Amino acid sequence: MKDWTIESLQEWDEKICESGKKFGLDWYPIDYEIIDYHEMIGAMAYTGLPTHYRHWSFGKSFEQTHTRYHLGMEGLPYEMIINSNPSIAYLMKENPLSTHLLTMSHCLGHSDFFKHNRMFKHTDADNVLVRFKSAAKRINKYMEDPSIGIDKVERILDAAHAVKYQVQRTPQARRRSHEEMLEFYKDVVANDKDGKYKDFDLTKVPLRPDYNLLAFICEHSRNLEDWERDVISIVEKESHYFVPQAYTKIMNEGWAVFFHEKIMNDLNLPPELHIPFVKLHNQVVRPHLGRVNPYHLGYKLFKKIEEEKGIEACFVAREVHDDVSFVRKYLDEEMCRELNLFSYSFKKTRKANTIDKISDKEGWASVRDDLLKTVGLNSVPVVRVESIDKKTHTLHLHHEHDGRDLEIPYANKVLGYIAELWGDEIKMDSIIEDEKWEF
Repeated sequence: MKDWTIESLQEWDEKICESGKKFGLDWYPIDYEIIDYHEMIGAMAYTGLPTHYRHWSFGKSFEQTHTRYHLGMEGLPYEMIINSNPSIAYLMKENPLSTHLLTMSHCLGHSDFFKHNRMFKHTDADNVLVRFKSAAKRINKYMEDPSIGIDKVERILDAAHAVKYQVQRTPQARRRSHEEMLEFYKDVVANDKDGKYKDFDLTKVPLRPDYNLLAFICEHSRNLEDWERDVISIVEKESHYFVPQAYTKIMNEGWAVFFHEKIMNDLNLPPELHIPFVKLHNQVVRPHLGRVNPYHLGYKLFKKIEEEKGIEACFVAREVHDDVSFVRKYLDEEMCRELNLFSYSFKKTRKANTIDKISDKEGWASVRDDLLKTVGLNSVPVVRVESIDKKTHTLHLHHEHDGRDLEIPYANKVLGYIAELWGDEIKMDSIIEDEKWEF
């Protein structure tokens, strides 16, 4: 039997908002939707977006989560919130009041982060739901078109999804079209007094390496139909919505935990609500064996900033950093030791994981740097467009090797998807086992 009503949640929401304002939070208005666990799994599958387009991968995600949940292999998230204005947050109706209160306090932190962190400035929170709804309508129209159909649309979506994060990693910077770049370099060459650009080839494509693979294909492929370009463009624009979330996972979750703790303690809850909150909070921030819990790490780093520099420094950090700069600046030797962080890797010769570095005086910086390789999109290989062969229209790509080799079977599969979109031959150079390699 539930221990809450809609009316009581509204009353508690007012108290939570009063407390959040007292601590200095400034968030988008939040619309809460109360859904059951089945709907929550659906929301998870569609990344929380109520207006997302259809694709078989979302159904697969639903079935996997549903199966694991019923087998007791994993639980469901306590909260899910969309970066929009107003923000949309989901509460699972099977949860007790104490969980709802923590979730609502947590969502205030997330919404404040969405509103103020620099990585989200370009996401246009006021219109995000309208954009996704429009995109879904267009994709549904193509699926229902007898001359196109579901199979052709999903073929393009499959290929675009395979490289959806091969986009600019500085979302604030607007990508210039080839025509815009051409006008820019024409001006540069014309005003080149030092001769630096005397041999610059204005006929090459691209004029400089392009990191937005999907946008480049849309612009330069000679084999795509208009509807195919539109579908690829939809996936590309959607990726820019999710990139900031990938880049700020540690900060975003840490910020929300940091303030849900403050707000919940400020509410002076009775024991029957406070004790379950403490238990749930400790579950959220507990360390994870063999991997980093972003809730735990982000929370600890914000606590450290508050203790050493005060709460105002926390608000500054929330605004100006992403996960990489945040961890690099605040994860010091003392914190590495406190968190007992270490690096490990799989050794083929031993056929086992082996600890490589620990957080002692000599190794903590290396441990931190190894962690940074997994933060945000740093675990996703960076591939850029180098050139198009003027005769064969072959697309030349370059993998920026960072010490981690590509998995050859996986790379070949992804390149097959790129070729599907490009429609002509593609080549990519990389380094495998310290030797030059061409795919």
